[in-house]
Amino acid sequence: MGLSLALDSARSALLATSSQIATTARNTAGANDPGYSRKIVSLVTGTGGTTVVVTRASDSALFTRKLSAASAASESQALLDGLTRLSQTVGDTSDAGSPAARLGALNAALQAAANRPDDAGLARTAVESARDLATSLNSAAAAVQNARAEADRGMTDSVARINDLLGQFDIANRAVMRGTASGQDVSDSLDTRDRIVSQLSAEIGISVSDRPGGDMAIYTDSGVTLFDRGARTVSLTPTAAFSAGTVGSAVTIDGVPVTGAASPMRLSSGRLAGLATLRDESTVTYGNQLDAIAGALIDTFKETGAAGPKAGLFTAGAGGALPGSNAGLAGSIALNVAVDPTLGGDVTTLRDGGMNGAAYKANPGTDAAYATRLRGLVDGLATARSFAPGPPLNETATLAGFAADSAGWLEATRKAASGEADYQKTLLGRASDALSNAVGVNGDDETAQMLQLQRSYTASAKILTMVDDLLQTLLTAIR
Repeated sequence: MGLSLALDSARSALLATSSQIATTARNTAGANDPGYSRKIVSLVTGTGGTTVVVTRASDSALFTRKLSAASAASESQALLDGLTRLSQTVGDTSDAGSPAARLGALNAALQAAANRPDDAGLARTAVESARDLATSLNSAAAAVQNARAEADRGMTDSVARINDLLGQFDIANRAVMRGTASGQDVSDSLDTRDRIVSQLSAEIGISVSDRPGGDMAIYTDSGVTLFDRGARTVSLTPTAAFSAGTVGSAVTIDGVPVTGAASPMRLSSGRLAGLATLRDESTVTYGNQLDAIAGALIDTFKETGAAGPKAGLFTAGAGGALPGSNAGLAGSIALNVAVDPTLGGDVTTLRDGGMNGAAYKANPGTDAAYATRLRGLVDGLATARSFAPGPPLNETATLAGFAADSAGWLEATRKAASGEADYQKTLLGRASDALSNAVGVNGDDETAQMLQLQRSYTASAKILTMVDDLLQTLLTAIR
């Protein structure tokens, strides 16, 4: 009986040690995989003998924190990337091509023309400055709409990736449930599922809920179900083209809108949320500011006559009619053909008026030294007016001051997004490090453990050999 017990003990020790060695080798192979969790071997003794059970190290609190940090980091980075591209395209007040700089150049040209109203060359320079300003506003408006279109395409790509990841998650989740029900080792399947969840969190803010039997449910950070016994459908109708006033389609999950002002359960993090903010808020706000500048220019340079005011140096459509609102003016503002020398216009109408006919002429005669209207235009640019493009730039300022404030708002918004992106990246790095320290593999520890296990295996093998020798001796004596 003593030899039988010794034999059973040696065999159990060999089984345990060999399983631990295999698991240690498995851990060592996965040491450089950020999605790999350390595997742990346990021996469970029952009526049927000793069973090897493999589990994995886990920390649900740290994993949840990492998911949240990944979503926030992706959201802020998506917003920053879009604002950076827009800022580089539009420029700032120090950029000679920016609307604010072009407005300053027009003001200087008008002042020079007012000082020498008889100089047609100075009048032509002022007209060309006005053309450059209109072109700059057109380009800025186009950049805004291009940024919105790029964000919409990014949202479409993100929705496609979310649906693909949900499909992958369904497969991995079923594998975990099947393995759990049959008592198999599901640690690798759990790693695969967690990798998919981590990738999903970068696209959309999520929370997860573990359920009995190895099942897991996924919800958005606003509470909409993404996966519960099956994947929900995430959809977005792409917008073909953007212009002023275009409202991009909302992302829906099973018909529930999760982006846009009308959403009852709006996403707050993830790349999808950042792109939605860029498309529907930041670019729209800046576009409204550009439209306000264009509207103020048309109003400042309008001509007055018996038939009522009409568009002067700047127009937004045919017929000289003043626009009823500022919507889309930055994209449509243009130089009046009546003063455009390249189209047969007369630059002297800048000084004398009459771009809308003789009834709108301000110069009572043909006085080449007439400077009253030019000085009035300069004064108009320097006069403070009320701007109401929407928060946060509803203010009273001069045209130049508002243009500078608008450029400053864009840069301040980009800078704030940059700071938030850096902060969220830091949080993500720390959350990832903390999770890695808790559940990841330490190569040095695994190597040291491997050496100890090899010695233990050798000792168990010696015991087994010794028992075998004793049994052989016993059998020989019996014979």
